[in-house]
Order: sequence, then structure tokens, then C-alpha cells
Amino acid sequence: MTIKPVFADATPIGPLPEPRGFLDDVVAGLGAARKSLPAKYFYDAAGSDLFEAITRLPEYYPTRTELGILDAAGPGIAAVLPRRATLVEFGSGSTVKVRRLLRHLPDLSAYVPVDVSESFLRSEAEALRADFPALRIEPVAADFTKPFALPTDLAGGPGGAAAAGFFPGSTIGNFEPAEAGRLLAQFGAVLGAGAGLIVGVDLVKDRAVLEAAYDDAAGVTAAFNLNLLTRINRELGGDFEAGGFAHRALFNAEESRIEMHLVSARAQTVRVGGLPFRFARGETIHTENSYKYTIEGFRSLAAGAGWTPGAVWTDPERLFSVHALRRA
Repeated sequence: MTIKPVFADATPIGPLPEPRGFLDDVVAGLGAARKSLPAKYFYDAAGSDLFEAITRLPEYYPTRTELGILDAAGPGIAAVLPRRATLVEFGSGSTVKVRRLLRHLPDLSAYVPVDVSESFLRSEAEALRADFPALRIEPVAADFTKPFALPTDLAGGPGGAAAAGFFPGSTIGNFEPAEAGRLLAQFGAVLGAGAGLIVGVDLVKDRAVLEAAYDDAAGVTAAFNLNLLTRINRELGGDFEAGGFAHRALFNAEESRIEMHLVSARAQTVRVGGLPFRFARGETIHTENSYKYTIEGFRSLAAGAGWTPGAVWTDPERLFSVHALRRA
């Protein structure tokens, strides 16, 4: 499915705030009136393995649906990107999805995967080089939510190669809408004038489908959520007890987002970094949001961040969408 571009006057919002360290974030989050923890800390080694298992669950539609769109619409997606571009993947992780695009981009100038995990980043880059030996691959170890620079000769804009961005997986939904707008504006600053951007966006749908995807029958998502407490115990000297918290996922229709929480099973006090944090029975730690957009809602967000919306591809059931954006 293709939608004609919508144009809007747009001014990029300022840079994202500087992130704090793990302990600082945990102390701030647990000390707040409504306790929360940043979702980015899910992904230690065990959390990453659990998430990969989640993507294979029958209830979890986003990964397989997006892969199906990339397979079916690959030539069309490739056609809207700048010719001989440098392709920058933000938060690259596994190369499973980008491989779907690379097969349709034979004239690509270079591929730049960006990820915080340097060892995993380099191992994935080596595997990709074996399958695409003619492609220049330049991994960049960086937090994509913070400003970073591309290799000088690959930077977009005047004097550099054309740039294109790839941000699959509906990761954009893990950010508050205002933060998502700032992130899209920052991507534009990194990629430069004339850049293209391909973004995976999960769509609003039936509540039962959404909640099942984040609370599967096998309990894998529950283990993923609870592993955050295990990580805090291991790395920050926490004393969360097994069985002290339970996983909960719900769709907040007013905010158009799935929320994941850890629910305290009883009144208890937990210590982290030597500091006590008190929980009432039933009190929750809000661990993740996953915003779900309408197609027009996301296009409006992108336009407000300085992008011109272009083509949109969806699966037949309209569960998921892939958006093409263009920088003026």
C-alpha cells in the first residue's frame, strides 16, 4: 500500500537529554512517586536471549510480520532510498532484517550498523561481510539516542555520500511521542540533507492481540521483564527476592500504548545500592511502554520532526507498517 507524501513546515526539536548511569537511573526510578525503570536495561546477555525467544513466539506478531513486509516490498522500499547511499542502521543488533534490504541494494556505497554492544556489533559485521564481500561495512559503537558522528567520508550532506537510515522493529514505539520526535530529528541531523529513512511502526489493533503479544502463555515475556530485577541484584547489589514481583502487561487505550509493569506481591522493602525502597502490596514498577500508532498519526509525528512522509507498506491484516521518510 502506498500513500502520497504529506508536506508540512517542520522544525527539528532539540537533542535528547543525556542518559544517566544504570545505578543513577534505578535509584531515580524507584525513588519516584510512580516507580519506573528504563526499558533499555532489559538487554543484558540473558535479556537479549529472552527477547530473541519472544520474537519466535506465536503470540508475538511484530517480528515475523515486519519480515514479511520487508520480503514482499523489498524492491519498492529500496527504490525510494537514495542511489549509492550509505545505509545507517540505528540500534542494529542482529542483521536478520537488514539482509532483507541489502539484497535489493546492489549499488549501496556502505553499510554502517550502530549499536552500543561493540563485541556483538563486530561479530555481526564479520558475519555480514562473509555474505556481502563487496560491501563496505563500517560498524560504529554508539548509543543511537545520543549524538554521534558517521565516519568522515561517509557522512551525508554536501561533499559526502548520500545517506539513508534504517530503524526497524517498532523500536520507535518504546519512546514517549515527544522523545520519538526528538529522536527522528536527531536521525535527520546524523544523516544529513536529502537523506531517506525507513522506519518500522506497530499499528493500533484489537486489545486482545496486543496484550497476548506482551503476556504470552509460555511466560517468556514475564521472564524477560523479571530478568531486569535479576540484573539489578547482580550488578547493583540489589536484594529483590524471587517471587516478590509478577509480570503484568496491559493496553492503555487512552495513551495508545502497551504498558509492562512488575507488580509487588506484598508490602516489602528492597535495597539497591545501599538505599531502601518501600513497596505497597500491588504497587508496580513501570518497565516499558510500546506506543501503537495509526498510519496518519505516525506520519504527523515524522513531519513534525522535519521529515516528509512518503510510501507506507503494511501486511494484509494491517498489523504492522513500514514507513519511508525523506529529509529536505
